[in-house]
Amino acid sequence: MASGVFDLIHLGHVHYLEEAKKLGDELLVVVATDATVRRMKHEPITPGRMRVELVKALKPVDIAVLGHEDDIYKTVEEQKPDVIALGFDQKFDEAELKRQLETRGMGNIRIVRLSKMTYDSFDLDGTRKIIQRIIDWYSLETRLKKTEKEARES
Repeated sequence: MASGVFDLIHLGHVHYLEEAKKLGDELLVVVATDATVRRMKHEPITPGRMRVELVKALKPVDIAVLGHEDDIYKTVEEQKPDVIALGFDQKFDEAELKRQLETRGMGNIRIVRLSKMTYDSFDLDGTRKIIQRIIDWYSLETRLKKTEKEARES
């Protein structure tokens, strides 16, 4: 089992899901609800149901479901995975997660923290980084056009 927001699918997501798939026979991905994304990160760019469909379309994914807003462990209880794969940057305390699973009778689930992907010199492995790159590019493009216009007019 893997989980995440998957708001703007990027290479970091693909790496995470490929590595998670290697941990078992079938990969179930839990996609965070819009309310959970708002509470934990930011306003979602893409609606939850659309994010589920995008994740389902990825090669390593066998099943993708929308999580529960009120209890993150509910989907784990429903699906009963053998392994939970955590991304390198996911804000889960592994010991606390293990304790919570044990108190719910799911102490046999293995928790694996996956490593960060490195890809040449690019550092666009997060949604916020991609958005910032677009903003920076657009701001630069706007400034260049303004400068060119001013040069033509003078």
